Amino acid sequence: MKAAVMAACLVSILSASEYTVVVSKKSSFSALTVSQIRDVFLQKRRNIGDEKAIPVNVLGHEEVRSLFEAKVLGMDRNRLNAYWVKQHFQGVTPPLTQPSFESVKAFVENVDGAIGYLPAYMVDGKVRGVHEF
Repeated sequence: MKAAVMAACLVSILSASEYTVVVSKKSSFSALTVSQIRDVFLQKRRNIGDEKAIPVNVLGHEEVRSLFEAKVLGMDRNRLNAYWVKQHFQGVTPPLTQPSFESVKAFVENVDGAIGYLPAYMVDGKVRGVHEF
């Protein structure tokens, strides 16, 4: 019986998404589409409805950031870098960055409109998941 429960837990953990796009629990966003998230992180959209949106990336976790860029933004690093070079000349800057997942979470909790991504296990009552990847 114990083995069956452990196996069921392992299967649910393995099939669950590893990362979650998050906003503050105070945010009015309940769910966001991939298109909305992509537009926010590419600085094509500054608001969602009446609420401002401030994207934040994590530094130092290249595999996670690459996964986010591929699954959510639909770009590899080279294409994204070329995009930001072009945007630079139009006066558009890339999203803010934070040095760790803990600082991304704190930023999202405390800055109105902030949107970031975290490992799914870090999502708690202080932030709300709006998209899993």
